[in-house]
Amino acid sequence: MALRLLDGSEAIVDAAITAGARFYAGYPMSPATELIEFMAKKLPESGGVCINAATEIEGVNMALGAAAAGFRAATGSCGQGLALMQEAIAEAALNETPIVIFNMARNQQDYFQATRGGGWGDYRTITLAPKDIYEAVEHAQLAFHLADKYRVPVIFMGDNILARTQMGVEIEKRDFGALPEKDWQLDGTSGGSGASRQIWTFGGGKTNAPGPGPSEHWKRIAEKFDMIAGIEARHEAAFTDDAQTVVTGFGTGGLFVEYVVRELRSEGHKVGFFRPVTLWPFPGEALEKATENCRQVLVFELNAGQMIDDVKLNVTDRRKVSAIGGVSFDESGLNLGALMDARVIRERILAAMEVSNQ
Repeated sequence: MALRLLDGSEAIVDAAITAGARFYAGYPMSPATELIEFMAKKLPESGGVCINAATEIEGVNMALGAAAAGFRAATGSCGQGLALMQEAIAEAALNETPIVIFNMARNQQDYFQATRGGGWGDYRTITLAPKDIYEAVEHAQLAFHLADKYRVPVIFMGDNILARTQMGVEIEKRDFGALPEKDWQLDGTSGGSGASRQIWTFGGGKTNAPGPGPSEHWKRIAEKFDMIAGIEARHEAAFTDDAQTVVTGFGTGGLFVEYVVRELRSEGHKVGFFRPVTLWPFPGEALEKATENCRQVLVFELNAGQMIDDVKLNVTDRRKVSAIGGVSFDESGLNLGALMDARVIRERILAAMEVSNQ
């Protein structure tokens, strides 16, 4: 396909449709509004349906219904909107209904929401945090693949930078491998046959045949998430072999960290970077290995301290870990603030390195 200059939101929508997304029900909250606008324009052109839901709760449950019917379905908002979707996201996980949730976040304060959740039960949400539009185009397709592969909800964690930056991109369909048949989908073909299906965590079987029961069903779900954690953790790292300082960051913040570290490295500083590509499963073993010989681990994130908990859990000596980020919004409260600046990140890294060398 041809290279096109696209807003990030349009590129994400085009990638999702290329992956086979055919239903979207979302709630417009900045910076997620552009996502639903492009979905509303482009999904019908591809034979799909887009609904501007009256509430976030309606949107996620509409998408859940479409997903239960076997369609590649998604919902989305910003973190404030996703807060109202938590019960339905938990139901999707426990009922094994594959669905993609786009969080075009206003900041990086939704890390706990994505990785810890607010629903009920023993569940997790695979969370992809792309660093730029090129990766976002890949992740928008990967999210649907992982959702179908494991029958789980997958969160795509975006932000203002991804939503509103324009870049030249090619939208090509990605092949991530074979997927299991959707022999569980509620397509109406088995009605009246004595083999009707249901998707319900308390049922766990056919309507006329007992399933394993709730307890055994939930145990199997927990085991499935343990299995996913051992397979799907993804990360990016560089210069960690001889680094005295390793700097971590996620999403677009991780891209800023990478830029600064490469700049410092070219000046002779022994510094490396580590970026979790999946916020869950968190790539803890890889982080432990990347930081085992360094003197300090610095965590850049635009919040009061969320990912730093996972970093401390996976660094051999947590005393090496310190924060160099913080809460940072602009005056509107809707956009990233002054800390998302390569010069600021550079100054904070150098200051922390100077303290460590004393």
